[in-house]
Amino acid sequence: MSQIPFFHEATGAVRFWVQVSDALVGASVSREALHYRFRPDGRGEDPLETYKSHAAEIDEVVRRRVAQGSIEPVMLREFDLRPVVAPKV
Repeated sequence: MSQIPFFHEATGAVRFWVQVSDALVGASVSREALHYRFRPDGRGEDPLETYKSHAAEIDEVVRRRVAQGSIEPVMLREFDLRPVVAPKV
């Protein structure tokens, strides 16, 4: 069963869950990280809506962090959300 993402006012972060193999992994991403990565020119944007608009990409970042050894809860930072550039061949 999946969980519904929500904005946690006290921490200023969107909290969400990602299916990784057979488990749901809890994760969060701050309003600021979402803003700087996805809406740098935005004003007064809703962090939950920003997350939902980019959920597939953000969820993949969580899976990558788990594959690298991160444990729950995975807290994404601006560094984690940077665009991944494929090396030139």
